[in-house]
Amino acid sequence: MFADRAEIHIRSGKGGDGHVSFRKELYVPAGGPDGGDGGKGGDLIFEVDEGLNTLSDFRYIRKYSAGDGEDGGKKHCHGKDGEDLIVKVPAGTVIREKTTGKVVADMSHGNKREVVLKCGRGVKGNQHNATPNMQVPKYAQPGQRAQEMDVILELKVIADVGLVGFPNVGKSTLLSRVTNAKPKIGNYHFTTLSPNLGVVDLEGGGFVIADIPGLIEGASEGLGLGHEFLRHIERTKVIIHLVDAASTEGRDPLEDIKTINAELAAYNPELAKRPQVIAANKVDVMLEEEAEEVLKKLRDAYEPQGIPVFAISAVSGKGMKELLYHVKGMLNNLDSTPVVFEKEFFPEDLARSNEPFEVWKEEDQYFVEGPRIERMLGYTNLDSEKGFEFFQKFLKENGILEQLEALGIQDGDTVRMYGLSFDYYK
Repeated sequence: MFADRAEIHIRSGKGGDGHVSFRKELYVPAGGPDGGDGGKGGDLIFEVDEGLNTLSDFRYIRKYSAGDGEDGGKKHCHGKDGEDLIVKVPAGTVIREKTTGKVVADMSHGNKREVVLKCGRGVKGNQHNATPNMQVPKYAQPGQRAQEMDVILELKVIADVGLVGFPNVGKSTLLSRVTNAKPKIGNYHFTTLSPNLGVVDLEGGGFVIADIPGLIEGASEGLGLGHEFLRHIERTKVIIHLVDAASTEGRDPLEDIKTINAELAAYNPELAKRPQVIAANKVDVMLEEEAEEVLKKLRDAYEPQGIPVFAISAVSGKGMKELLYHVKGMLNNLDSTPVVFEKEFFPEDLARSNEPFEVWKEEDQYFVEGPRIERMLGYTNLDSEKGFEFFQKFLKENGILEQLEALGIQDGDTVRMYGLSFDYYK
């Protein structure tokens, strides 16, 4: 089954903890610190696999985690680094952060491999924490936490031209005639349940065309398989709007065009602005007078808007050459820069904890509390020079000092954090 959307949870590897230990040897009563460093975690990497064309594999596996770094050991032993995890996706996959919908990465064109979540760093063991004033350091920091997030994967086919229209207007037949694609063809609604790509070879260069499965009214609201189909038009530069000029199913070709253009605009207003060509299909099954009448209505309605109308027969090939060369000319006059979705969400920001903290004043004292503060105090040795430097840097980088100053703190004032008291000096 074709699948072009999936929701998964991804996680990089946590960094290994630094180790606290001391050298113990015979006749050496006071050996120095020998705690080893923790290993770094693994990166979570997305990579394009040209052999894939759907996201169906993600229906069965929803969680992807890189390896954690091992903790450091005694006798200066360094923890083993965690293994990277490479997640393979088809070309054209757009990765979005689930909550905001912002683009994390677009795996198309030149972007074949991207580190989406970076590893948590391993940290140093207590062997590095010795100072002239603290020769027996009994602490080491925990490894850097893993980054994790929920993402949505969307496959948007990479094609120059999108072929749109109601079911049964002849899109699959047209694609099979002008390209090497071999779509299934049948006389029933939603014959095509997945986009088909084909290369149109013309003198002087060709282009890639995508048969976008039949749309219906309400597609932009997700009716039928609307969203699954509409997202594939987003990379195309030109739209060929195929209509059944013969009205073999009783529909009005002019109303069909209005309906689908309205769906394109409702889904993404930019789609309605893309250059269009109307291909009036099945003129070979009409009387000449009837065909001319329908074509006149279409041309009167759309050619004043700069949208040309071509009479074609996808079965016999009538008018196909003129249509394709006109589309090729349109592409030649358009910006050749591929449609790529710009990065909007930066996962490295996840490394900055978003846990809340509070800063407030009561009488002549200032208070700072919150889970982030409590955890920091739990693994920081404030009696050591390095530990206190880390503490000060933490307060500055997290905006705590700025908030204290905004409350009017002065040199010598007292700051309390979970039972600990500090004198403030700028």
